[in-house]
Amino acid sequence: MKLSELITRDLVELPLQAADKWQALSVLARVPVRAGRYPESLVPAVEQALVARERSMTTGMEHGIAIPHAALDGIDDLVAVLGLSPQGIPFETLDGAPARIVIGLVIPRSKKLAHIKTLAEIAKLLSRAEVRERLLRCADADEVVQALQELQAQPR
Repeated sequence: MKLSELITRDLVELPLQAADKWQALSVLARVPVRAGRYPESLVPAVEQALVARERSMTTGMEHGIAIPHAALDGIDDLVAVLGLSPQGIPFETLDGAPARIVIGLVIPRSKKLAHIKTLAEIAKLLSRAEVRERLLRCADADEVVQALQELQAQPR
């Protein structure tokens, strides 16, 4: 599944404000509530799952990207959140750079294997410098959604 198919304006956090990756995970766990993707009662379980996954191995990649993700029971569909932090968040990335683009994924445990491809698609998209630069220039959630749609429509 493409990121442009997963992200709506209500699933964009701009700016993502957090002092560290743990605060960022907490924010990402709450965003889907306002988008009606899952009830507030599920937030603690989502946050706990994201934290447990992050403690096992960092999801901070290179080029200012982090893709924290976790599988859990209680949701039926993949939920994605896109957080943009122009100033960056310390995230223990592979290259030591602060994370400026953070994509949180909450995956239904029953569909975990099906979404490995989604994770790979997102990583491939964000490996392109022009994609990262365009996203970080966006001023609001509507602009982010439009940028994703345009960038993913381009043949690669």
